[in-house]
Amino acid sequence: PPPPPPQRISEKESGGAKGKDCGKKTTENELDREWVRQVETQSETNTQADTDLKVTPCDIIHLLNLSFLAEQRAYVMRLLDALEVTDRDKRLKVARAILYLAQGVFAECDSDTDVIRWSRHNVFLLYDMGIFTALLELLSMEMDNNQACSSAVRKPAISLADSTELRVLLSVMYLMVETIRLQTEDDQPDWTTAREAFRTELGSPLYNGEPFALLLFTMVTKFCSMNAPHFPMKKVLLLLWKTVLFTMGGFEELQEMKVRGRERLSLPPLPEDSIKVVRSMRAASPPASAMELIEQQQQAKRGRRSRRPLVKQDSLDTYNERDPFKNDDEDDSEDADGNLESEVDPLDRDVIIQPPPPPPPLRPPTDRASLPKGLPWAPKVREKDIEHFLEISRNKFIGFTLGSDTETLVGLPRPIHESVKTLKQVRRALTLICLPIPSLSIALFSQDPSEVSRGMLKQLIALLKLLLAAAPTSKAKTDSINILADVLPEEMPITVLQSMKLGIDVNRHKEIIVKAISALLLLLLKHFKLNHIYQFEIVSQHLVFANCIPLILKFFNQNIMSYISAKNSICVLDFPHCVVHEMPELTAESLEAGDSNQFCWRNLFSCINLLRILNKLTKWKHSRTMMLVVFKSAPILKRALKVKQAMMQLYVLKLLKIQTKYLGRQWRKSNMKTMSAIYQKVRHRLNDDWAYGNDIDARPWDFQAEECALRESIEKFNSRRYDKNQNGEFAPVDNCLQSVLGQRVELPDDFQYSYEMWLEREVFSQPIQWEGLLERN
Repeated sequence: PPPPPPQRISEKESGGAKGKDCGKKTTENELDREWVRQVETQSETNTQADTDLKVTPCDIIHLLNLSFLAEQRAYVMRLLDALEVTDRDKRLKVARAILYLAQGVFAECDSDTDVIRWSRHNVFLLYDMGIFTALLELLSMEMDNNQACSSAVRKPAISLADSTELRVLLSVMYLMVETIRLQTEDDQPDWTTAREAFRTELGSPLYNGEPFALLLFTMVTKFCSMNAPHFPMKKVLLLLWKTVLFTMGGFEELQEMKVRGRERLSLPPLPEDSIKVVRSMRAASPPASAMELIEQQQQAKRGRRSRRPLVKQDSLDTYNERDPFKNDDEDDSEDADGNLESEVDPLDRDVIIQPPPPPPPLRPPTDRASLPKGLPWAPKVREKDIEHFLEISRNKFIGFTLGSDTETLVGLPRPIHESVKTLKQVRRALTLICLPIPSLSIALFSQDPSEVSRGMLKQLIALLKLLLAAAPTSKAKTDSINILADVLPEEMPITVLQSMKLGIDVNRHKEIIVKAISALLLLLLKHFKLNHIYQFEIVSQHLVFANCIPLILKFFNQNIMSYISAKNSICVLDFPHCVVHEMPELTAESLEAGDSNQFCWRNLFSCINLLRILNKLTKWKHSRTMMLVVFKSAPILKRALKVKQAMMQLYVLKLLKIQTKYLGRQWRKSNMKTMSAIYQKVRHRLNDDWAYGNDIDARPWDFQAEECALRESIEKFNSRRYDKNQNGEFAPVDNCLQSVLGQRVELPDDFQYSYEMWLEREVFSQPIQWEGLLERN
């Protein structure tokens, strides 16, 4: 028989959790290799003695894996038992040991790839052993720790030491959620099953009768109400965002849900995928500022070839082959000192909403000719556009109107018939009308985790408070929310190097908070809109009333190019590079130089998300569009066009398009480059005169009525959908005979005295026409 496996080092001899790291110690590897050599030698001897008995190398590897896995599970079980001790320090020590396992036992690895590989293996093992549930119980205990909350409230300054236990627990839970959420090619089959089980577990009301995301929202609300100022909000928001992304799905899952929903309602498929269309778009050169125009005029006076007063617009067929926003002079320009139009900008590349960790390479100029030609979007039509078109046509040819009737075309010329037919074809292919009838609304209302919208309104307002506190343009106030509680040390820095490092950490901390909040709000709005249109309107109206529109404009009222190119990262301190490789000595010069990246994916991601939120809040809402005009958003948004990134420019141009009709003819005349960019990049709406400002919906006296009508529709939807006592006009009626007869009815006390008289008068004395009943049925 083969020799027994080598004796493992005990936990006491190995120094606790760090020694028992899933069998990867150097001494254990040497023992394993020696045992393998003995087994191979024994196997050769057995082969010579008896050809029927043979141990192959695959059998040896399988035995080793089973032995290691059994030892790993036994060690995790001991950690799980140690989490239940009453000593707080011992629990913290065990939680840190679990965090070390979730981080990939980096002290025993030689490369970043090994750390990631062992992290995935250990995370799935920890979930299989029930570590997440145990950590959740500890998190609930820390949330209800009134002593810690009262102590933090009384302290004049909160530091990292006040949230040590919470940060360790949230770090392990974040690693588990993010690692299990991501799917790789080399995943094991049982990992796929575990991923689906974990997704269902997070989205189910298993934690005190509510999903895990609502528990994290409760932490946000407690923090913003100053009841628990020591909560580490950065980690809470990141975990909340990833939990919602995991349970409800990201943008790709949303697109698949749209396709399945249209198939279920027998609607034609979507003609395009928005993300794919934006990927194929190329960023345009931003419009020149006043200083650049002055410099160009001075250069022209020095003898250079002067600009032509008018620039001929490129053909739509060659739109994607060359930049229509440059003159020939700009293409031949040789000076590149500060001019964005004469150099290759690092942001001139494709990007998805979820930017990958390594930035993609610059797109070569030869790829531009392979892009699709023509306008990128298919046009759309609303029902209101058809009604408006028919109203004008009837007034012109007949002299009277029929209101909202879009079917009667009597008396109208034949070309009008063809136009209405075309408009209806476009509308049927691209739109879905949600009728406010109770039965249809409830039928369309899919039961998913986003059903909790009514209980999340306060939490969404709390997110706006955190976004305001983390905005770069916000000034520190004594009564504002302290979002730096989990980044400030107990002792303030005393050297220049420490001060610079702390400043970078603070800026990076704010950027991560903005990224998490913007992504979370956008994801929730998209899921609410797909779930039910009134659910989306409820949330969006509360955000508008909480001043979300001026808050986002306040965020963009800064030097946006400096924010996009911020260097608030220290590459040598990034995990796992900092624990695997030898860290070089940090100096003030190296910190000031920053990293080699010319832009920050994190800040670009946040800007795009905030612009998309602003678009969703103001789309087809004229009163909210007027808020953009009143707050003078046009110059703020025009400065954002300096960022040469296709997706960001698209949503900036959308916001400019909806308010051009209110900005006046002089503004449109002075911003023809911006108007051309809107025409070439933004989707067209048939019969939409956005470039002229003659829309009948632009009347200012209709704004208040529109908002009040929306509010009334939302309240009716709330009463039908959520009120328990449904005694209104649309209350459902129980027509089932068995159900009605099975109900217990409270009868009055005097009913038994008059029961026989009632039967005689109402039942026996009344003739029943059975033939009539049969004919009626």
